[in-house]
Amino acid sequence: MRQKTITNKVEIVGIGLHKGVPVRMELEPLDINSGIVFYRSDLGVSIPLKPENVVDTTMATVLGMGEARVSTIEHLLSAIAAYGIDNLRISLDNEEVPIMDGSAIGYCMLLEEAGISVQNAHKKAIAIKKPIEIIEEKKFVRVEPSEKMIFDFSIDFNHPVIGNQQYKFIFSTKAYKEEIARARTFGFLHEVNYLRSKGLAKGGDLSNCIVLDESGILNKEGLRYKEEFVRHKILDAIGDMALLGMPLLGTYVSFAGSHKLNHLLTKQLLSDERAYEVIELEDKAGEESLDYAYETH
Repeated sequence: MRQKTITNKVEIVGIGLHKGVPVRMELEPLDINSGIVFYRSDLGVSIPLKPENVVDTTMATVLGMGEARVSTIEHLLSAIAAYGIDNLRISLDNEEVPIMDGSAIGYCMLLEEAGISVQNAHKKAIAIKKPIEIIEEKKFVRVEPSEKMIFDFSIDFNHPVIGNQQYKFIFSTKAYKEEIARARTFGFLHEVNYLRSKGLAKGGDLSNCIVLDESGILNKEGLRYKEEFVRHKILDAIGDMALLGMPLLGTYVSFAGSHKLNHLLTKQLLSDERAYEVIELEDKAGEESLDYAYETH
């Protein structure tokens, strides 16, 4: 299995979820072994996608280097990981990645518009050798050995629309687009009002977020999936685990996981050399383990 980048440069203009300001985002191909690199075009600062560059996980995953910040990266990274892209430059002229419709489907469409190119170098993956777990009260995130990439997530909210939800996702690009990509971010009305009082969530509205009051959802169109809430948590987890810098060959399990716990998990995993092995995916078994079914050029 070979590394991938995009074929053509593409760009969009959108709104950031928290600051609510316009941002121009441009995706550009990069050479082999370059990885995913964010570039603040307004500041002239590059920020490689690495766990040590994470500076905040309070409301989203945020990268930083010096005074430069890139926020709310998890939805875009989720789509990039789902399409098996290894090398890419993401240029932004402001702090936040555009929120699109609150899911990852818009990024999927953007990547398909750009096209995917196979490169002349083997793709590498992190194969989990032993379980690693982060626990915070009743919440936990864990990775376990597995021959496939699997995300098994559970949540439990004291709300009539959400309640207890569990979803197990066995990775493939096709399955991601059908089962995960359209799941939107969500928030509670009282939290939205509080965040706005703190200068956050300024770009959030019913077009890019599921908003819940005490008894139901305010979005007239309803839900896109029965378990849209837990599916979005999987979407986030895929994006957060992309901070590893290569695909995860293992099972991710979580109850009520968060950006914070995901970040701690990536740091703990990479700090324990006995917990993983970096392998080259060069045979049919590797292709079956990580099923990137999107047509390449």
